[in-house]
Amino acid sequence: MRLRLQFATMLVPAALWSQQPASPANPISDTFRSFSHYGRWLIAAFDSIPADKYDFKPTPAQQSIGYIAQHLEYANYGLCEVLGGVKHPRTARDLLPDTVKAKWPKDTLAARVRASLVFCRDALAPLTDAQLGEPVTLTIPGRPAESFPRARYALLLITDLAEHYAQLASYMRILGMTPPSAQPRPGG
Repeated sequence: MRLRLQFATMLVPAALWSQQPASPANPISDTFRSFSHYGRWLIAAFDSIPADKYDFKPTPAQQSIGYIAQHLEYANYGLCEVLGGVKHPRTARDLLPDTVKAKWPKDTLAARVRASLVFCRDALAPLTDAQLGEPVTLTIPGRPAESFPRARYALLLITDLAEHYAQLASYMRILGMTPPSAQPRPGG
C-alpha cells in the first residue's frame, strides 16, 4: 500500500506537468516585451495632460512634465540602441540642451516619446533569451569601457518606463487628473 501511495505521489505531478502548455521559446525576452503597457500609459498620460501644464513640477527641485518627456525620448533611444544593436540617427535638434527640449510644444514632445517607444518595440521584437546573456560593451566618454549582459539594459528600460510613469501619475493626481492606469477598464 505504501509503495502504491509513493508511486501515485510521483505520478500525479508528472501527469499535471504533461498537461501544461508548451513554454514559449523565449520566455524571458517575452516577459520584457510584455511590459509594453508602460509605454501605452505614458503616451496616454502625455496626451491627456493639457499643453499649458507641461511646465508643471510639484517643487522646484523636481522635473517638469516636458522635461520628463524629453528625458524619456533620450533614454529610450539610448537603451534600445544597446538592446537591438541598431543606432537611432541623431539630428541637430537631438543635440540641444535638455532644458531647451523640455520647453518644446506638447505635440512635439509627445510625438517624439511615441517615436522612441516604437523604436524600442522594434528593437525588442527580435530579441531572444540567448541574446540577453551576451555581453555588451559600452564606452562613455571620460570613463573606461564596461561590459554587462544585454539583460541589464532590458531591466533598465522597464524600470525607467515604470519610474517615469509613476512620476507622471503622481503629477496627474496633484493636478486633479486620473492617471491612465487608474481609469476604469472598458466593460469592467
